[in-house]
Amino acid sequence: MSFSVSRAGLSAAGWLACAAVWAQTPQGVEGAVASPDAAGEPAAGGSSRSASVVVITGPQPTSLPTRIPTTVEGVSAERIAQTVNATDAEDALKYLPSLLVRKRYIGDYNHAVLSTRASGTGNSARSMVYADGILLSNFLGNGASFTPRWGLVSPEEIERVDVLYGPFSAAYAGNSVGAVVDYVTRLPKAFEAHAKLGYSLQPNQLYGQSETFHAAQASASLGNRQGDLAWWLSATHTDSVGQPLVFANKLQSAGGALKGGEVAVTGAVAGQNPRAADWWLVGSSTQYDTVQDQIKAKLAWDLSSSLRLNTLLALWQNRGEGQSRSWLRDADGATVDNRYSGDVSQAVNIGGKRYTLAASDFSHTLDDLSHHMLAVSLKTHTRAEWDWELAASQYRYDQDRSRAYAPSSKAAPEGGRLTRQDGTGWQTLAAKAVWRPQGGDHVVDAGLSQDCYQLRNQVDNTTDWRHGEPTSPNANFEGQTRTQALYLQDAWRFAPDWMAVMGLRGEQWRASNGLTKNALGTYQHPERSATDWSPKAAVSWALDEAWSIKASSGRAVRYPTVSELYQGGFNASGQLINNNPDLRPERGWTSELSAEWWQAGAHARSTLFHEDTRDALYSQLNPATNANTVQNLGHVRTTGLELAGGVDKVVAGLGLQGSLTFTDSKIVANEGYLLVPGDTVGKWQPRVPRWRATLLAVWQATDALSASLGWRISGRQYSALDNGDANGFAYQGASSYSTADVRVRYRVDQRWSLAFGIDNLNNQQYWNFHPYPQRSYSAELKYDL
Repeated sequence: MSFSVSRAGLSAAGWLACAAVWAQTPQGVEGAVASPDAAGEPAAGGSSRSASVVVITGPQPTSLPTRIPTTVEGVSAERIAQTVNATDAEDALKYLPSLLVRKRYIGDYNHAVLSTRASGTGNSARSMVYADGILLSNFLGNGASFTPRWGLVSPEEIERVDVLYGPFSAAYAGNSVGAVVDYVTRLPKAFEAHAKLGYSLQPNQLYGQSETFHAAQASASLGNRQGDLAWWLSATHTDSVGQPLVFANKLQSAGGALKGGEVAVTGAVAGQNPRAADWWLVGSSTQYDTVQDQIKAKLAWDLSSSLRLNTLLALWQNRGEGQSRSWLRDADGATVDNRYSGDVSQAVNIGGKRYTLAASDFSHTLDDLSHHMLAVSLKTHTRAEWDWELAASQYRYDQDRSRAYAPSSKAAPEGGRLTRQDGTGWQTLAAKAVWRPQGGDHVVDAGLSQDCYQLRNQVDNTTDWRHGEPTSPNANFEGQTRTQALYLQDAWRFAPDWMAVMGLRGEQWRASNGLTKNALGTYQHPERSATDWSPKAAVSWALDEAWSIKASSGRAVRYPTVSELYQGGFNASGQLINNNPDLRPERGWTSELSAEWWQAGAHARSTLFHEDTRDALYSQLNPATNANTVQNLGHVRTTGLELAGGVDKVVAGLGLQGSLTFTDSKIVANEGYLLVPGDTVGKWQPRVPRWRATLLAVWQATDALSASLGWRISGRQYSALDNGDANGFAYQGASSYSTADVRVRYRVDQRWSLAFGIDNLNNQQYWNFHPYPQRSYSAELKYDL
């Protein structure tokens, strides 16, 4: 199949060419995965286990495959409401094994990366997140700025969440190497209405500064089914003020001799950076005041008893201001920053040495973002010999403007930059079929798909960073990637207690129209393409009614994103830096072996996993340009053990669930380096800790009152490839943590409920480059009709 995408924008032809999978199916058809919820019971919706393979047979669908002989975990809406102080969709993943979302504040839309068993919080392109089969993952890039579009799902509309660990289904691209997460949202069976008000409070003390931050949320939804038509309307408003995330600093060793004219200041805080070098912290920035709005409409129309049309339209807006503050004071107590004397920089005297405060130390930003998602699908559900599905969707940056304070001279003291990404987005198209041959021993899944990503990033200079129009171009990055795929997968019951799932995925990748431009040069990149085949295999054996053993293995190819290829710049010699148009895809094999035990009200699992990755994509020093650039890292090997389980009733009303993960992830070969040749070989993969654990206790005191206590820990980790950042408890560090959360929920009657919670109960200050929130209090009032 061959399609084209207009270089000028997301054209109608391009929309038809590329869109994502989305479908809802009626009650009683294939669609709900049989994964345990927090209490160890099969999640709401009904499901079955056959030959120790998860079989999808429930009322609400998931985009996960129909036969899954590998690790699947899940959580239901009721368990989320009991145990999680959920303000954002990603909060639902909090207690699932080996998962972490790097959420820094309520409404965090640009750094909330999902981390999995063998992928850290710097690798957003190594997992896939869906809502009702619609792709939410942002594969325009890889890293903190390319997180899933969590804001398109509100916690209140979640019916359940299912997670498939590893790249073991041929239906998914190589980005599934970490995990596939699917949010299944509500589709009403009768008239219903919901409303929720929430408020959060975070007293924060850090580096001698003390302030209280807050967030408020309001959401409402309506839905109904009238004959063959079901509809859902929802809206969510969030107003969030988060803690500072960035801290201006000066290495004490960089201080110079006093020359005269420096302003003597107080207020600098002495500390050590992640590499244990002494520095001064002189102020804070990136303290976001964020207002977000989400509006969503869903429609499901049963055209016949076996054919359904689904449509979805979602609008998302974000208005945010990133503020900064200097902690420095002169002899009279006045604030000293880079503008103190009317220039764009200021020399100061700290501890008898000279330092210069620059505009970059006290950044100010304004974001004005409006995005939309549109999806449509047509799906049969005969459950006879054949079923099929056609699906498409589009995610588009309608208006995406970011303004930043960046003056370059005294003549323009309010100068800055305006970044526009209007027209950026992605589109996908999919066609699927399921064949159930007579005899019932095989279920064959097949499909064709196409995913297209388009980057439009224009950076201009302006003399008024808050309101001004562009005055001159600064940089321009453009490009497209397209992946066309076909897959075939057969689930074969070759003996009464045995099942094998064999699959093959073929992909053809193409990168085109690449442009990297700044004041030093312009480079139009040549077109590139690649073709890869990824086999998958799994087998499961049901020893008896309680015990089963599963083994899975799969190849994954993760192609470079358009941003990794083209979004960078040039140095003074005209050499490309930061981006790399010649990147090779990541290629790896992942395998796991699991033993599972199931019993009414309890379950346990032990999984040994191994991942072997070649050409992993990381930023490291390029000796030719002396700049950090995305490069292929030779070989990363990961081996680990994951234990998970749950008991519904330890004693009357009390349930427990927990997990423990050990991971040994090492860089075993790398031609590149961070500081000196060979300094990364034998070191831990960044942000993949050796130990992770969760424990969750749920007490259903009465039919109306429930309480939960959750505990999450993570061991030592590093952010740098050479593991030289051993001081994790510092700005820019990655620390261990041990933190507890509590929640109490009371149902006043069938319609009204109240909840109160505390996150980070023990008030630990922990870091993942930026600081995580300290102890936070939340309260909510909910109405359900």
